[in-house]
Amino acid sequence: MREAKFRVGDVVRHRIYPFRGIIYDIDPVFASTEEWWSSIPAEIRPRKDQPFYHLLAENAETEYVAYVSEQNLLPDDSGKALRHPQVPELFVNEKGNYRATFLNAH
Repeated sequence: MREAKFRVGDVVRHRIYPFRGIIYDIDPVFASTEEWWSSIPAEIRPRKDQPFYHLLAENAETEYVAYVSEQNLLPDDSGKALRHPQVPELFVNEKGNYRATFLNAH
């Protein structure tokens, strides 16, 4: 099992689709349903043996929750604030860096 490239609180964007979000949880390997897996078009279906990230995601029209493979994520260095309504419930924005309020910081 390899180490996750991203961490909780990282802002990322999707490699193919026009959305971005903040990571709030990480699965070391695929941990969703086979139905979800099968709904992804075969030509872009990611491998299951990599980290998968739970995101508070947003695109131009709406905010939602997404589940995305590591291979389909890139760092988002736009510096643009996230508007997802759950972000303030889970994170504190400290000078453009998000710190999870639900993790015990020492």
